[in-house]
Amino acid sequence: AAGSVEALAAEVVAAVSSADRTRLQEIALNEEEFREVVWPELPASRLQRNLPFDYVWGDLRVKSAGSLAQTLDRFGGKPWTLVSVRFAGQTTQYQSYLVRREAHLVLRGEDGVEEEVRLFGSVLEQDGRFKVFSYNID
Repeated sequence: AAGSVEALAAEVVAAVSSADRTRLQEIALNEEEFREVVWPELPASRLQRNLPFDYVWGDLRVKSAGSLAQTLDRFGGKPWTLVSVRFAGQTTQYQSYLVRREAHLVLRGEDGVEEEVRLFGSVLEQDGRFKVFSYNID
């Protein structure tokens, strides 16, 4: 996990620039982290919702992987520099973490032109540490 949103975004940008899918997967929540940290506090985990963990995790993983593939197709392998990051969506506070949604990054290409892009959708913050919650940007 990164020590700030900016550090996390810079890691994502560096991994996208080098088309490093493995690193991008490491920067994001994995199944164990989702199961142990996120799942117990999500409304979807309540028994009355009758949503199994495997279904919710599987849906998140598939959507995130699909968006990541599209991001790498569009931006991967190109030299980018992070200029800024902001969140345009809702921030939700859970008991032990918060989720910031709809990440927008301003990147500068090697030609000096800046572009606002969406490389990931949401970020999990817990105890001052940050991870990509999902690469899904829909």
